[in-house]
Amino acid sequence: MLIPRPLSIEACDGELVLDHDTTVSAPDQLGGVLAWLQQALRPATGLPLCADKSGNVLLYLSDDLGPEAYRLQVTANQVTIEGGTAAGVFYGCQALLQLLPPEIYRRSHVAGQRWAIPAVRIVDEPRFGWRGAMLDVARHFMPKHDVLRFIDLMALHRLNTLHWHLTDDQGWRLEIKRYPRLTEVGAWRRESQVGAVRTAPGDGRPHGGFYTQEDVREIVAYAAERFITVVPEIESPGHVRAALAAYPELGVTGRPVEVWTRWGISTDVLNAEESTVDFFTGVLDEVMELFPSRWIGVGGDECPRDQWRADERTGRRMAELGLTGAEQLQSWFIGRLDAHLTAAGRRLFGWDEILEGDLGPSATVASWRGMTGAVAAARRGHDVVACPDDLVYLDYRQSESPDEPIPVAIPLTLRDVYAFEPVPAQLTPEQARHVLGGQANIWTEHADSPRAVDYLAFPRLCAVAEVLWTTGERDFAEFEARLDRHLARLDALGVEYRRADGPLPWQKRPGVPGRPQTRQQRTVHIAHLVANISQT
Repeated sequence: MLIPRPLSIEACDGELVLDHDTTVSAPDQLGGVLAWLQQALRPATGLPLCADKSGNVLLYLSDDLGPEAYRLQVTANQVTIEGGTAAGVFYGCQALLQLLPPEIYRRSHVAGQRWAIPAVRIVDEPRFGWRGAMLDVARHFMPKHDVLRFIDLMALHRLNTLHWHLTDDQGWRLEIKRYPRLTEVGAWRRESQVGAVRTAPGDGRPHGGFYTQEDVREIVAYAAERFITVVPEIESPGHVRAALAAYPELGVTGRPVEVWTRWGISTDVLNAEESTVDFFTGVLDEVMELFPSRWIGVGGDECPRDQWRADERTGRRMAELGLTGAEQLQSWFIGRLDAHLTAAGRRLFGWDEILEGDLGPSATVASWRGMTGAVAAARRGHDVVACPDDLVYLDYRQSESPDEPIPVAIPLTLRDVYAFEPVPAQLTPEQARHVLGGQANIWTEHADSPRAVDYLAFPRLCAVAEVLWTTGERDFAEFEARLDRHLARLDALGVEYRRADGPLPWQKRPGVPGRPQTRQQRTVHIAHLVANISQT
């Protein structure tokens, strides 16, 4: 059975066996999907799978299907995949691969394997249009090769949005040609904190890296070929220590600082000068040239206001702008970026802190501090992406076991994640239409390699994928049974997921302290954070 579970599946008699006589066929507008399918099937099977107009693997577009919907029919003689758009056909191709033995995901010829596809009829379409994963590459840089691999794993699970967290206090990962010091200086830190407690030591090892604009174009194009939209995020007006290390004049104090080597939230923030707004709108201009996404992320979260309150020049600036407090200054800054993006035909995407003040009508909110932001945004007419930390923060520990590596926050088991519901029950049907979907968030303070990201993300990201795709009732026991078979596919792909019985020896981090919390502690903390978000 498939991950995610299809809308309907009907087993039929017989099977189709791929052999040297198998050919593939598609109209010109599906040439990209056809090429992808050939590339996916050839390595393990060793079959030529040539394109032929009379092929027995046929790809079609069909007007009676939704944009991402597909129909897959397998008989003893033919495979037919229809989709409402090329995206739907692609998802049908992904389903076809999952009907084959797991060895189809090997990257070299698998000798002696019989490539049989059971006769079946599947009709399927996703519940949500935003099915995402947020990948943080600011805390620990992920090389391009591994980003492309992560995109392939997203595509396997029919996720369609990569929210790419590119800048933060601990690093700036995107080349901006008009401001070269952002990567010359901001992409590198002298060491990294080891552990989650305030007293954790540094490792004494420099860390860094960034993506050139050529790298970004390649990644964006690679994702688009797999029908994944890359939504970039450039943090502001907090989480900007790396930018201030490169250009100190952007800060409130103007003093030199280094790229932050600690986790958590730096107290350094942007100043409110017009030149600083111009700097960041200039950054966004280059970002928009690189990313065709309708949404552009600007952060807006966890912005300390102490420097603004203590600074005389900031006080005068607020008076000039007619603002009565530091709380309004953050909204003013986000509003300026929103206006710039809107004028360019894009939409601002920010964390739910942007609800703490006035917000432009086209802004979209990522609700991370529970679902309070989702309810508030939808009631105020804003689109929402649900990503509550207590259900889909995949950097959180996976059990109460002391063997969990650097255990952070509350335990989020596979069952917990599978219980994620993106649409708050208290919304009316009209308000619920503002929920675009959801995403899992993978922060990497304590994931210093792609292997560690594998451990955090899988198989919990499989559960998120099913939640965001599947319509109707969900049964965790039934999902677990299908997941057991799906893990063989992840094994073939080399994914170092967390086993049900806990981490393998090399996945542990003995002696490195974490920061575990109980659910009660987390609930109280989040309630305090969202107390100033109006629900009306």
